[in-house]
Amino acid sequence: MGSRDVLSETTRLASSSALLQILFRVITFGLNAFTLRYVSKEMIGLVNVRLTLLYSTIVFLAREAFRRACLSGSTKRNWTKTINLLWLTVPLGVCWSLFLGWIWLQLLEVPDPNSIPYYKIGVVAFGLSAVVELLGEPFWVLAQAHLFIRLKVIAESLSIISKCILTVILVVLYPQWGLYIFSLAQLLYTSILVLCYVMYFMKFLGSPEATKKSFPVSRMTDLLPNLIEDQTVVDWKEAKLTWSFFKQSFLKQMLTEGERYVMTFLNVLNFGDQGVYDIVNNLGSLVARFIFLPIEESFYIFFAKVLERGTDVKLQKQDDIAMAAAVLESLLKLVLLVGLSITVFGYAYSQLALDIYGGSMLSSGSELKSFSSPQRNVLYHDCSGNYSSELRQRESAQCPSLLRCYSLYVLLLAVNGVTECFTFASMCKEEVDRFNFVMLALSFTFLCVSYFLTQWQGSVGFILANCFNMSIRIAHSIHYIYNYFKESSYRPLKGLLLSPSLIFVYIISGVVTVFSEVFLCCDKGWLAKLIHITVGALCFAATLITVFFTETKLINFVRMQFLSRYTKKET
Repeated sequence: MGSRDVLSETTRLASSSALLQILFRVITFGLNAFTLRYVSKEMIGLVNVRLTLLYSTIVFLAREAFRRACLSGSTKRNWTKTINLLWLTVPLGVCWSLFLGWIWLQLLEVPDPNSIPYYKIGVVAFGLSAVVELLGEPFWVLAQAHLFIRLKVIAESLSIISKCILTVILVVLYPQWGLYIFSLAQLLYTSILVLCYVMYFMKFLGSPEATKKSFPVSRMTDLLPNLIEDQTVVDWKEAKLTWSFFKQSFLKQMLTEGERYVMTFLNVLNFGDQGVYDIVNNLGSLVARFIFLPIEESFYIFFAKVLERGTDVKLQKQDDIAMAAAVLESLLKLVLLVGLSITVFGYAYSQLALDIYGGSMLSSGSELKSFSSPQRNVLYHDCSGNYSSELRQRESAQCPSLLRCYSLYVLLLAVNGVTECFTFASMCKEEVDRFNFVMLALSFTFLCVSYFLTQWQGSVGFILANCFNMSIRIAHSIHYIYNYFKESSYRPLKGLLLSPSLIFVYIISGVVTVFSEVFLCCDKGWLAKLIHITVGALCFAATLITVFFTETKLINFVRMQFLSRYTKKET
């Protein structure tokens, strides 16, 4: 497959993923908002922070390194050895599940069984769900490597929707089940996800379509571990690259979920405050999940296939280098504009978004204001029997400020996703190993900064620490990209520069929408809210028009790569 074909398939994967994820995220957004009115903040904090952290840590440490190593390079490889390597994720996942499950049960603070029952069942269920998901890893990598677009999107969407529907039904009918509800929903999610991949390959393998594509696997038994006569069981080059990525993935997980580790192990916030933080985090990261993540995952595959790891730019195919540079420049400009729009408009519309999503409890920022001082202490009495500090009492009053800070974090998250996507796809093994030391120092610094900023600013401190973390990572990736292309005539980092007229429009939009929020939102009735929304819509339209006339290169890229297949269908 040529580089242009890879680019075409990659953009199809990214656009399809983004569009379907937007559709299904809208549905899950509504279901989660509904669930929020039936479940306590403490339950949300325990499930979405502590138990989800257990699940994500097991899955990430067990598979992330294998994914990055096995998706690098061409699809023409000894797939038997690659599949053998991928099956190692399952025993690795079992080991991590047992070890981390023991930590979660024995070393961490156990919630009060009267308020949050069945904690042990929850830990076992979330650990088991991680192992179940790892059973589908060979299928997932094979599908991603061959750009099976619809399979990934449909499988993830069906599993998420099923999880949300089951949660809503059980929360309404059997609220006394507590963690049983979320445990069953999590197991359903991973089971449906794996079954979708297994059923697809059962139907696909041996079909005329598979034969036509010369698919490297012909039977389901080929997807199980197999021994090769007179050959090694795995490709040792892939195995060594996996080990390098494993050391990096451990550190990356600490950076990605750092604030949750601080919450879980240092108890800087009680379960209720963790729940509020998670609600705001989920709301703020909607765009990151359904736009930035599909772009990052899809174009990592593109860069990994087009570029040769460890090879100088001058020694690679210049057509491929030119295409990679052009795509990187356009992607940087795209995510920069999306992220900047979220930052500018998110500041003035955070309070309104919280009001719509969680009601006045989130938008006004406080259910404490109606309580006297002794009652506040009772309200923030944590499970260990100690009263929370005055800082914790102010946590729920920080919801709008928390989401405003998160809108800035989304901008940094967007740029970091694309820059690291290119960096990890082009680094050789030695560069990956050197970067691991950078990640180690950054992980330690991030955890320390998170702890001290949280003591100073509460939940907002986590967002500020994440902004610091992302800024350092962006600086490192930009330095790498600059050095990568400095011997060539390509300058993809120009994608981070905006025209003066567009910057001016963003500044005016930010000022106008902030004044609109002060005078119209959010306790002056629905008419004032609608006027506030209209003001924002007009400012956003002016921004889009300016983008259309000033960023013609980006418009052409989006039109050719993301919109061409839709216009072709219409004609």
